[in-house]
Amino acid sequence: MHTNIEERACELAEYIIENKATVRAAAKQFGISKSTVHKDLTERLKTVNPPLYGRVRELLDINKAERHIRGGMATKRKYKGEQAD
Repeated sequence: MHTNIEERACELAEYIIENKATVRAAAKQFGISKSTVHKDLTERLKTVNPPLYGRVRELLDINKAERHIRGGMATKRKYKGEQAD
């Protein structure tokens, strides 16, 4: 568990940018909740590292715009009996 919240926010942002990951994937990787990831990236990171926040914000906006597509694909896999990622 990270003791420095600002450091964790920066690490989360870097992970998401490098891996083009979703909030859910980052939460799983770091062993924290999606709510914590979202709060770190949208609130804390903005004050700690504004340039990094701008880069991760772009990716979060793209993920938000595409989430309905990923959800539809997951539902399709579910009813075809395939395993999720």
